Amino acid sequence: MLINALIPSNKVAQWLLVHIHRLLDLIGLEKDQTIEEIIYVAIIVGLALFLGWGIKIAVLYAMRKFMLLRHSEVGKELISHNVLVHCSHIIPPLVLLALLPFAFTEDNMLRTVVFRALLIYTVIVICRAICTVTSFIWLRFDETRNSKNLPLRGILDTTLGIIWFIAIIICVSVLVNKSPVNLLTGLGAFAAVLMLVFKDSILGLVAGLQLSQNDMLRVGDWIVVPSTIANGIVTDVTLTAVKVQNWDNTIVTLPPYTLISTSFQNWRGMQASGCRQIARAVIIDSDTIVPTNPEMIKTISDKYPIIKGYLQKIESLGHLEYDPGMATVNGTNQTNLGLFRAYMCQWLLDNPAIRHDQQILVRVMAPTGEGIPLQIWCFTATTAWTAYEAIQSAMFEHIAVTAIDFGLRLFNDPSGTDVTTVKFTQAVPMQPAEPPVYVTRPEPADMTTSNPPEKKADGKVDGSANGKAQKDIGSEETKD
Repeated sequence: MLINALIPSNKVAQWLLVHIHRLLDLIGLEKDQTIEEIIYVAIIVGLALFLGWGIKIAVLYAMRKFMLLRHSEVGKELISHNVLVHCSHIIPPLVLLALLPFAFTEDNMLRTVVFRALLIYTVIVICRAICTVTSFIWLRFDETRNSKNLPLRGILDTTLGIIWFIAIIICVSVLVNKSPVNLLTGLGAFAAVLMLVFKDSILGLVAGLQLSQNDMLRVGDWIVVPSTIANGIVTDVTLTAVKVQNWDNTIVTLPPYTLISTSFQNWRGMQASGCRQIARAVIIDSDTIVPTNPEMIKTISDKYPIIKGYLQKIESLGHLEYDPGMATVNGTNQTNLGLFRAYMCQWLLDNPAIRHDQQILVRVMAPTGEGIPLQIWCFTATTAWTAYEAIQSAMFEHIAVTAIDFGLRLFNDPSGTDVTTVKFTQAVPMQPAEPPVYVTRPEPADMTTSNPPEKKADGKVDGSANGKAQKDIGSEETKD
């Protein structure tokens, strides 16, 4: 039997029993078995607690002395994470296991209950100590060897879950007095139920392994999950949850398998490259785009001499040059918009806040109903959010100011100020209205009279005769 195999033989127990008999003789008490068992249990419980407390104090004292002499970081972490304290808790149950069985007879029911309870307590204490040591080993590895910040917390949680699962199996086997092997064999029938109960844990374990194996996610990465409100820094990846701290300091918790089943954006590559993309456009009013002339080109090149070299190169070649390089000037001298493109390219090349080993483009996009979009495509030399926004803002402020000198106007929707400043450039004086024309519609002719209405000299129709005839007819009908 498992219980009998775990009972150690110890001469200390026999020695304690002999002295307990002598103590009872000295105080004049009869040798009662119950009193002997109570005294024996009290003595060994006190002894076990004293040994556990003494060993813990001694070990902690020795570790602190060693830490002061060697300045060991490992010693500091052992003390701060209470690893030694949890491990020292194993001593009392081991002492009790060694001495307590001798306080009872073999056929005592109380002995069986107490011993099984003590075995379960011992298994739990040992399991807790093993989990503490495992967590400490993982912590040290994560701080010293995990240079890529891979999400290994899920693997740790899986290991701890397996340890506690084994401990539970052992505790159940102690309660039913069966071998753990037989118990594990019987659990095969409950595999489907266990899969339903631990569905999230199993999915989290598989997702954590995929995230670690494919290096899809690390602690400290900036991720954006479009299907959720997660948009921030990953702070922790466990077996069942991925914690993301948004920019408003709110915490969003996601299950790991969400990142596997759906797509998400990881900005780690941008942060590792040291540069961040700017791809923003302004809309140019198409009515302000005009052909250039020598006078316009001279005026603009005198005010902005950084484009003189490009204009002289075009004049010497006699045609436009289309350089396929990543950071080159692309513009024309045919329109004011082409000159502005050339100027902005040169301005970006001369700007130290812009990376010149990355793509630089100033291009015209497809026309819209509002105008012609002019897009600036480049990369800043920093990934810091504040600096990035400052560089981008300064760039488009410069565009808004310099576009006027090239004769270009940025498009804006009409506002209230635009409405109040409307002017009539070709006003026409108001003419007096013509008098209204009245159209006289003739009345239908009376079919009972043959005399047509007479016309007077002024053109008006005299309807007196017709009216008189109608009156006479009406009077005759009345008489009848």
